[in-house]
Amino acid sequence: MVKNYQILLYYCYSQIENPEDFREKHHLFCIENNILGRIIIASEGLNGTVSGTKEACAKYMQALRDDPRFAKIDFKIEESEGHAFQKLHVRVKSEIVHSGLEHINPNQKTGIHLEPAAFKAMKDQEDVVILDVRSNYEHSLGHFKNALTLDIENFRDFPEKVKELEHLKDKKILTYCTGGIKCEKASAFLLEQGFEQVYQLHGGIIKYGIEAGGEDFEGKCYVFDGRVSTQVNTVNPKVISKCYVCGTTSDRMVNCANPSCNNHVPICEKCGWEMEGACTDACKTHPEKRPYDGSGYYQTKMNGYNPLIGAIRKTTITE
Repeated sequence: MVKNYQILLYYCYSQIENPEDFREKHHLFCIENNILGRIIIASEGLNGTVSGTKEACAKYMQALRDDPRFAKIDFKIEESEGHAFQKLHVRVKSEIVHSGLEHINPNQKTGIHLEPAAFKAMKDQEDVVILDVRSNYEHSLGHFKNALTLDIENFRDFPEKVKELEHLKDKKILTYCTGGIKCEKASAFLLEQGFEQVYQLHGGIIKYGIEAGGEDFEGKCYVFDGRVSTQVNTVNPKVISKCYVCGTTSDRMVNCANPSCNNHVPICEKCGWEMEGACTDACKTHPEKRPYDGSGYYQTKMNGYNPLIGAIRKTTITE
């Protein structure tokens, strides 16, 4: 199958003086170039996962890199048969990833960045601890072999969990996440708490899969687009997750069809159809249950503004 589209995963910590103004112009640029996806903008930078044709993605990447604020941006690029999103969401928030660590500036303090090859060479050393900083639903689907996972529902719970790692302060801590963004503040916080040898996988699991074949990443990687999960290990793949309903081995990740639950869990295809996308009988009969199309992925509502209203001319991404 010819893959004429791309999926871009990226982030950049860089000061944006007027996030609201930048959002409007950035959103317009995406509309004009048929870029879809989710983009978060804050005064500390931007974070996004988007999809588009190869030509549109090339234009998008070049436009951002031409802006001095984002010249250092590192895109993780995956090939796709079509759009990974059905809509475009561009939001302004207080942080580009919610951590509760707004006092930390990764441009001033963060762990040592390891490229995939260096991470691969270091991860099995005796004095190394591989630390997964993602949430439960993410690392339950897939994680690095021998990784230490934390019982957290959201990344904002990470700072509190660090108290449980005091006994590891004499170890080399190798942090990792999906695309690298969470590690920027997680590794900095570990340094702040007295950990001295802190590293992070630059580009995260996705880049490790692209450049190192994903070796020893067991299971699939949870992603925040229409795929829900993706295979990153082409060297020694292994399924570690089980169907939430019947317990059979399955790495088919879905969101529960009941929006009040929205549980992120593996559900095999058979149970998916039998349960109509729900994770329990109660969710299956919930009056607000969403129609199930077999994907287990549901678009969120639009974010309540139209950047085209009041626009009197075309703008560029960097104006």
